[in-house]
Amino acid sequence: MNIATAATPRRAGWLLVLLAAGGTFALTMGARQSMGLFLNTLNTSTGLGLASISLAFAFGQLWWGLTQPFAGIVADRYGAGRVLLLGVLLVAIGTALIPFMTTTAGLIFAIGVLAAGGAGMAGPSVLMSATTRLVAPERRGIATGVVNAGGSFGQFVFAPVAQAITAAAGWVAALQSLALFTLLALPAAWVLRGSSKQLAAASAAAPVAVQTTREAIAAAWRHPGYRLLAAGFFVCGFHVAFIATHLPGVVASCGLPPEVGAWALAMLGLFNIAGSFGIGWAMGRWRMKSLLSLIYAARGLAVLLFLLAPKTQAVMLAFAAVMGLTFLSTVPPTAGLVVKFFGTSRMATLFGIVMVSHQVGGFLGAYMGGKAFEWTGSYDWMWYADIVLAVGAALIHLPIGETPLVDRLQPGTV
Repeated sequence: MNIATAATPRRAGWLLVLLAAGGTFALTMGARQSMGLFLNTLNTSTGLGLASISLAFAFGQLWWGLTQPFAGIVADRYGAGRVLLLGVLLVAIGTALIPFMTTTAGLIFAIGVLAAGGAGMAGPSVLMSATTRLVAPERRGIATGVVNAGGSFGQFVFAPVAQAITAAAGWVAALQSLALFTLLALPAAWVLRGSSKQLAAASAAAPVAVQTTREAIAAAWRHPGYRLLAAGFFVCGFHVAFIATHLPGVVASCGLPPEVGAWALAMLGLFNIAGSFGIGWAMGRWRMKSLLSLIYAARGLAVLLFLLAPKTQAVMLAFAAVMGLTFLSTVPPTAGLVVKFFGTSRMATLFGIVMVSHQVGGFLGAYMGGKAFEWTGSYDWMWYADIVLAVGAALIHLPIGETPLVDRLQPGTV
């Protein structure tokens, strides 16, 4: 039996694969990206200070990234199902524990270790690796766009729902509800089960050189395009984490009602659905590095115009919509270039490492947002940093070569 024959039964259900992967990302990302709504409430409830609360969120950004390469290694070797099962459970437990934490260490544990770590296990490196493994190659571009759109749809739905529950029953009930909602992703672990090793075992192809995980990572890191992708993704993480964590605070500092913050987060999610579908379609027509440069340039321009505009409700929602078009649309072309360079056999591991760079940027974006506000009483310096970083990211993607490499990163031993 050859590899195409072995994969056919699973590929026949590619719509179910997309529903499982996109749905999981919607539930975990929706809960995670709605946490910014509770930042001021947690500050009021605990009295810890905005910087301390931001530190918990920032640690969550970092830990979300650090868990992904290790989750990817396990998923590549033993299957995505087990990793996703544990990840979803940790997200639910961590989210449910947040209201009971009254210290910085407690919040770091609930938000930063449990919830963020679980979301990393059920995050894009594992989900997109499973998707690219289970769908036909010609569908991978649009498939990764659909999965990415799932995370955006979750944010679009969860932010106003969390705000509505908070208004009706309080913020504790809202967090407990988010924890329960994430458990709906558990069945996806069965749909996305399987590993690259199992797929390779079904192939009768001629033997190829086997690389260990360490050798595969070393080979990838020697590739200049891979390093540039990691640097660009650092900037993406800085942007995304700052906006997701502090946009409600930006709204409040502009004297707008809290509902605008919830709807701004929802607009981010809604328009990123369009951005994700659009980028998935565009990946089959234009070079992925060029698309990434365009996305980062558009972010920088949007922030500049936002700084110059009056801070009205309409401007805030329009800004959120424009940023939403670019919010997570960097993920499919970044993942696509990793697959193009190195194939699918180590995709979860290698994309997971790129996600670490993303979340180092996320840590700085979330934490420095809180510190900048404490130091200056505004977020202006963070917006200036966003613009400079966006320009830099737009430029560093241009030298990346897109010539496909031989898929030599075959499953081996760790």
